[in-house]
Parts: sequence; C-alpha cells; structure tokens
Amino acid sequence: MKILISNDDGYLAPGLIALADALSSCAEVTVVAPDSNRSGCSNSLTLERPLTVGQTAQGVYFVNGTPSDCVHIALTGLLPFKPDLIVSGINQGQNMGDDTLYSGTVAAATEGYLFGIPAIAFSQVERGWVELDAAAKIAREIVMRQFDQLPRPYLLNVNIPNRPYDQLGQPVATRLGKRHASEPVHKLTDPFGQDMYWIGAVGKILDASEGTDFHATAQGLISITPLQIDLTHAKQLQSLREALA
Repeated sequence: MKILISNDDGYLAPGLIALADALSSCAEVTVVAPDSNRSGCSNSLTLERPLTVGQTAQGVYFVNGTPSDCVHIALTGLLPFKPDLIVSGINQGQNMGDDTLYSGTVAAATEGYLFGIPAIAFSQVERGWVELDAAAKIAREIVMRQFDQLPRPYLLNVNIPNRPYDQLGQPVATRLGKRHASEPVHKLTDPFGQDMYWIGAVGKILDASEGTDFHATAQGLISITPLQIDLTHAKQLQSLREALA
C-alpha cells in the first residue's frame, strides 16, 4: 500500500513524524507537508504566487503553501504514482464539530478525497502531544482496517483522546457536534497607533449529545466521523424552486 501523508502543523511537527513512523512499517510512505504551521487555513489553494518544494535528507517534501497545496501538488505533478490512501495529521488539538470547516488537517485529507482517493484525518483531542505514541498506534490500526465496507472514496475524520493506549476506548462512528459562535476578536493597537485584531477563541460546545464526536471523546472513545463535500441544502431545494416560480 502506498500512503501520502500531509498535515497543517508543518513537516517538523511531532505528530507528523510519529504518524509517518507508525505507518512506514505497514506501507510505502511519502510525506509532503507545509514548510511551517498552516493551522486554520481550511481548503485554501495558493493561486497568487508560484510554490516551491524542498526535500530533507530523509526524503520528506516540504512546500511553502497550504495543506491543500501540498496534496494537490503531490497528486498532480510531484509524485510518479497515485497513492492508495491519503492520511493527514496527527494534528495537535481536536478537529470536531464546526472546527472541521476551518481545519487544515481535514483539508489535506479532503483534497485527496476530491481526487477520488480514500482519506483519513487524525487529530489528538488536546494540544501538547501528550500520549502521542498511543495516538500513532491507534492511527496505524485504523489505517490497517481498510474499511472495505465503505464506498470508495471515503473521507474519515478521527479524533483520539490524549490517553495511554491501554486506557483508550474503542473507535466509534459519530456525527459532528456543534459549537456556539466564536468568542469576539481581541482589539489591539500597534506602536504606530494602528488597530489590530486577534481572532478570538472558539465557541463553547453547544451540542455534545450522545452520538457526537464531542460526546465520544469525552468518554475516552476514539471518534470516527464520515464526512462529505456536498453542501447542497437538499431540504430547501423545493422551497427555493417555489420561491423562484
């Protein structure tokens, strides 16, 4: 199996290194990741400038662009083969509920999915890389499942509690929870009197009911949420047709 790995924390991130190490024992792994942290960049592509690709002595590719740039370049010009699977992460911090819309980790997986390749995004629930070895071991086990029952391609979002391996619960299928609106921005002033704005914290959890990713991880379980890209509000289609008639 050939696996393309990317992330949004950058090619030097401990989560990426741990993930690549864990998967290299069961697959042919290629890493193409951003040259620095690109958290929160969602599915953006860099269109206003050319991108450059470097390579470490260990063969890791790094790109001066977004996670989506990395996977896009890898699939359309850099790699001489089509990967069997795209894996993103392991992210430092959760990507659950509404956070998935902003996540560069999920975006890297999504880019592969858009090219018709199965993809999985992995994140730890808390920041700080605590129990990263356990998360990497779980990631390997999930990849090895191969999910033959799912239609191809699939897009899975996995969130792993920061617990020792023997204290982690089973993987469970979940839906995305919901957050309240984000906290207000922090307004600052630079030394020249110019206003500056720092994006506020994420909103508090609104829906952590049973069956959600928030609920599962709070119980020490590993949350796996199948995602889709079709944003069509199907239930409103008929109402819109009537409004346009």
